[in-house]
Amino acid sequence: MQGEANSKQKPRVLTLYWSATGNTEKIAKTIQKTLEQQNIMSSIIKIEDTTEVDLYEYDLIFLGSPSHGWLPPDPVQRFIKGKMTFHNKRGDIKLCSPRLPGKSAVVFCTYSGPHTGIREAIPACKYMGQFFEHLGFEVLEEWQIVGEFHGREEHSTKGPMGDTRGRPNTEDLRKVENDVRRLVRSLYSNKQQ
Repeated sequence: MQGEANSKQKPRVLTLYWSATGNTEKIAKTIQKTLEQQNIMSSIIKIEDTTEVDLYEYDLIFLGSPSHGWLPPDPVQRFIKGKMTFHNKRGDIKLCSPRLPGKSAVVFCTYSGPHTGIREAIPACKYMGQFFEHLGFEVLEEWQIVGEFHGREEHSTKGPMGDTRGRPNTEDLRKVENDVRRLVRSLYSNKQQ
């Protein structure tokens, strides 16, 4: 059966991210390290203006970004818009966005929320999630992770998130590790036996 043949293939996983201050990069590298510890073959790519990658070559994609004005910053938006144009021209984007079997995504956003807290990160995750849903990927989870606001100390000490200096910290990264392990177990534990 086709399902049995696919279950013996090793999953292909990609972590894509953009980071200006290092907060999102810490999360991306933690995801990558945890995947490797789980014997999952994976790649990690920092989004640049010249980033070329065929997303359909991967079974699971992690896409991470900081929140800038409630959305991903311009480099991430340009990447997403470029991919949308490419996939639309290629005919990959269909009405009703039918799910493609075995194609999944997790989106994550780092934020400091100096004004309204986590509500500053949720729209950025929704934006990235919509991108994957248009491509037919199932968005499994959205992670919002507190990060330090670099450049204005009062934004890291007096906002609704409390003192965010040094975040994401060891505890934040441990939670990411645990979330990646849990996700890998739920997706691939039966398939790798």
